[in-house]
Amino acid sequence: MSGASMSGLLFIIAAPSGAGKTTLVRRLVDRTPNLVLSISCTTRLPRPGEVDGRDYHFMDEARFESLQEAGDFLEWAKVYGYHYGTSRRVIAAEWAAGRDVLLEIDWQGAAQARAIFPQSIGIFILPPSLEALSERLRGRGTDDAEVIERRLLAAREEIRHVDDFDYVIMNADLETAYAQLASVVAASRLTLSCQRRRHPEYFEFSSL
Repeated sequence: MSGASMSGLLFIIAAPSGAGKTTLVRRLVDRTPNLVLSISCTTRLPRPGEVDGRDYHFMDEARFESLQEAGDFLEWAKVYGYHYGTSRRVIAAEWAAGRDVLLEIDWQGAAQARAIFPQSIGIFILPPSLEALSERLRGRGTDDAEVIERRLLAAREEIRHVDDFDYVIMNADLETAYAQLASVVAASRLTLSCQRRRHPEYFEFSSL
């Protein structure tokens, strides 16, 4: 994958931790043909129930740094003391197979990816309030109080970057939020440029 050309659509979804992004993304990918989630690389340890290659590509710092130095990452960031990155080769392979790609990343990664691919579609998921976000994080039961407080501070910083995105979805109700997210994907696939690229035979009359 070279330059900033895109042979498929690239959806970039960001949200503060606890906003429901992962639930929405997984449902969207499960129900949308030819849409795949790019699996990020990370140096953090797997959480209970997470599987290498399905949730993340887990690796140590040395391996991550080696890929980073080789220019393999479209974007990368250090979050909560761990590195996360998106492989350029994975995206290129999915586009070559005729599939659109979805990135589930934070605002730092989104900024890097959109600088390279300004045609990408940015979607931000907002929680109904910071109070609701706090309740969701505490309800997970996976982090201690100190980690939760750090995540809430990071959430405020994440939300400050909402203006960098094309679409904003308020996740107060999961079904409503999912319907809106699916609508964004469907509409993006119907733009003139996308239809021309994917179905050139239907536009032959325009050159007559």
